[in-house]
Amino acid sequence: MTSTAAPAAADNKLSPEVRRTAVVVVLGTIMAILDTTIVAVALPTLAKDFHVSVSTIQWVTTGYLLSLAVVIPLSGWAMHRYGGKPVYMVSLILFVVGSALCGLSWSASALIAFRILQGFGGGMIMPVGQALMARTAGPDKMNRVMAVIGIPTLLGPILGPVIGGAIVSNMSWRWIFYVNVPIGIVALLLAVRFLETSPRDHDHRFDLIGFLCLAPGLALLVYGLSLVGNDGGFSQNVDISLVVGVLLCAAFVWRSLRAPEPLLDMQLFRRRNFTVATICIFLIGATLYGTMFLLPLYYQICRGESPWMAGLLMAPQGIGAALAMRPAANLADKYGPRRTVPWGMALLAVGTLAYTQVSGTTSYAFLAVALLVRGVGLGFGMMPVFAASYRGLTHDQVPRASTATNIIRQVGGSIGVAVFAVVLQNQITHKFPGHNASLGSMVSQTLPPTVVNRLAEAFATSFWWSFAVCAVAVVPAFFLPGRMEVAPSPGPVVVAAATD
Repeated sequence: MTSTAAPAAADNKLSPEVRRTAVVVVLGTIMAILDTTIVAVALPTLAKDFHVSVSTIQWVTTGYLLSLAVVIPLSGWAMHRYGGKPVYMVSLILFVVGSALCGLSWSASALIAFRILQGFGGGMIMPVGQALMARTAGPDKMNRVMAVIGIPTLLGPILGPVIGGAIVSNMSWRWIFYVNVPIGIVALLLAVRFLETSPRDHDHRFDLIGFLCLAPGLALLVYGLSLVGNDGGFSQNVDISLVVGVLLCAAFVWRSLRAPEPLLDMQLFRRRNFTVATICIFLIGATLYGTMFLLPLYYQICRGESPWMAGLLMAPQGIGAALAMRPAANLADKYGPRRTVPWGMALLAVGTLAYTQVSGTTSYAFLAVALLVRGVGLGFGMMPVFAASYRGLTHDQVPRASTATNIIRQVGGSIGVAVFAVVLQNQITHKFPGHNASLGSMVSQTLPPTVVNRLAEAFATSFWWSFAVCAVAVVPAFFLPGRMEVAPSPGPVVVAAATD
């Protein structure tokens, strides 16, 4: 009994190669994800220093998100053509150079341009890093590995406002970008030392037609949604952007179903496991980033907190996620995502339900417990779903699957932010008829209690939409695969079957 237990215990441990790869991937991923939120608290300072309006300086964030969406589809083809290690290293270099140039920016236009360059690197870091981990770990360690590299995915949006607020309060805003340089250099050196060289396939061709449909299609889609979030409603420009974006994305789907080597493998969606997992990923992205848009506004506008304090008040969600990740991975390994993820989605909905009852005086302790519950739900739901998306895929399909899941998460987050912003703006217009004050103008103002209570009601209604997304996510979670069974004989398929 002892002799059989010892190998089993050893098998449960991650190999040194996997741990080294995880360190490199986590360092790069956390930089890219932090930069999606770390700049938010510095936008008023940037607008003041560059003498531009807040609506103009917001493109510092929007430009970064657009470049992320555009470059992600390149990652799968690039890994085939040049190998995972070189592509990851080039992505780190672009991100570090872009970060340094952002810190040196002399105008708002220069900063926006350098943020786009930074996003080109950041957009490749995440999917390529996940694909490297998937190839290195193998099928039996996927849940544990996804739990490790999922930490920056979940903690990044939480820590970004806290770190950004602390830097802006005590140092120059330029250090928001400079801080990436030493971390990126360390990640690059570790990548040179520890990442294994993956095989290259020069026979793959780049689908230029597909890229010309998908890249601008995603860009216009995210652009239109960002305008909705900024303007709080639809306009002619927004409608045109969204319509053209949707048409181009539809043209890309049509092209991908017929192209011999599509840039994004739509054939992956013929697999039930992948399709169901991506639906869950889309919904999780919508509630994660959409709620992260509402929370700091509620704390700053309704409760009068500083950006730094608002970031601290959001920390329980990250703590809950970090505490839940390892047990969630173990349970997903033992029982399968079908029996673990629905509980995570349910906890996510329960934690969000508390915020549908917010007022101008709701107890911070009550809200912290609710966020902790949300975090536990994310820990039990997010990484097992990503791991489930790789079920039944060959090693050659892993990079393409990683590309697809990252795009879907990005688009889900953008749609969540845009929809919740429209709902919030409409609620504020309804609560304050005849007034057109923007959300940004309300920050750092002392508002009378009657105004605060009506604003809180507007936020409560907006949180109902986030709750609805969480509740809907429970349904596809029941169709995820069950317990994993490794194939009894060697073969090209990562996972052979899923049992009930």
